Amino acid sequence: MPTAAPVKTEYEAVIGLETHCQLNTNSKIFSPSSTIFGADPNTHIDPICMGMPGTLPVLNEKVLESSVKMGLALNCAIAPYSKFDRKQYFYPDLPKNYQISQFDLPIAEHGHVEIELTDNKGKPLLDENGKAKTKRIGVTRLHMEEDAGKLVHGSDGLASATHSLVDYNRAGIALMEIVSEPDLRTGREASEYAQEIRRIVRYLGVGDGNMQEGSLRCDVNISIRPKGREKFGTKIEIKNMNSFSAINKAIDYEIKRQTEALESGDPLYQETRLWDEATQRTVSMRKKEGSSDYRYFPEPDLGPIEVSVEQRDAWKAELPELPASKRHRYEADLGLSAYDARVITDERAVSDYFEATLVGGAPAKQAANWVMGDIAGHLNSNVGLSIADLPLKPEMLSELIMLIEDGTISGKIAKEILPELLEKGGSAKKIVEAKGLTQISDPTKIEAMIDEVMAANPDKVEQFRAGKTKLKGFFVGQMMKQSGGRIDPKLTNQILSKKLEG
Repeated sequence: MPTAAPVKTEYEAVIGLETHCQLNTNSKIFSPSSTIFGADPNTHIDPICMGMPGTLPVLNEKVLESSVKMGLALNCAIAPYSKFDRKQYFYPDLPKNYQISQFDLPIAEHGHVEIELTDNKGKPLLDENGKAKTKRIGVTRLHMEEDAGKLVHGSDGLASATHSLVDYNRAGIALMEIVSEPDLRTGREASEYAQEIRRIVRYLGVGDGNMQEGSLRCDVNISIRPKGREKFGTKIEIKNMNSFSAINKAIDYEIKRQTEALESGDPLYQETRLWDEATQRTVSMRKKEGSSDYRYFPEPDLGPIEVSVEQRDAWKAELPELPASKRHRYEADLGLSAYDARVITDERAVSDYFEATLVGGAPAKQAANWVMGDIAGHLNSNVGLSIADLPLKPEMLSELIMLIEDGTISGKIAKEILPELLEKGGSAKKIVEAKGLTQISDPTKIEAMIDEVMAANPDKVEQFRAGKTKLKGFFVGQMMKQSGGRIDPKLTNQILSKKLEG
């Protein structure tokens, strides 16, 4: 009797993210030095962040406020009592040889964030009702801590460096570390989670989330296990990812690498690996330390932190509507597609502009099309120009859209006057009146123009009536040309169809 082929083991990834968000405070977390990015090396330092003897840290109150607000936005429980701890480790860019962080009593715990599930192009996956599919990702904790400095290696890379220089400007910068539950399963989900964290940070205004400047950094913890097994596999950390695309690709690479190792019987070690963008692979950096290696103990120079219920509630009342809530509302109440809702809510300034346009009466879909299309294109062509600074204010865009809606102008005319509005602002209605661009909507006038075009092209009329119905586009084009784009396209099509078929 033939032997049955062995069943191939199916594996799944278990992924969690540690996200460091730099807060946009003017001064550092425990000292008065500036936090401005791009300054000359070692110009934004002071005795406190350099760990000089006899100095004492003082907590920046704005750091506490921002951290509590972020914790609330992540649906966390805010600790009425928390504390700071010393995390001991030696590294050349850590001047004190310890980091002030939070260990066993963080400011916020036990939260969650909703992400949209997307395809490889970043478009939302839809359920049977056409709504975006979502997934809840748990948030283990959020805590406050200080950043380390920066090493600048004296060659193209660390391996070939002859020396390294240290810039302590970042030392003492205020950070929030957000630790997710191991609820992520793919690189795509992890990338979406990181993007949602950045959206929330920007909506709250507590940070800029700029990965290129290091304002938002993600470390990935990933292990592989057979599907259906509860026990986790060997956890491996990946560092050095400076984009959402890199997070996605690094995880996909590591899933493949770890799966192949398990299938071939090779051991996996708990370690820290780096993502190499040039070779598109992860490389081993060091064996991973455990929490005991850091020798945590309570920070003796800082007192405990107490957040009253009244203070927590006051900060909660200041929170804006968050991205996930906006996405749901735009789909349910405004009838936008999942894709449109995602694009419009990606940046708070864009959603604010969009909603202000609706106040003037513009239909949601038309407003979304203009914001995502022509206006987004203009902003992309003018680097540094934000939608908030655009000369075309929301009420002006609403006026333009309403001129199309009530038949005063055509969409073609609207696009012709849009460049002037984008550059100078002003009233669309006044521009239309001054240039005589009002739409021709009188059926009698339109019928007369159609008669002229048909009389000038009898052969085309004959061909159309013989079955070449695509020639209708020719007649429409002639009408638009004759009217300078001012003719009502919908009414023209109706009258033209009757004329041609008659």
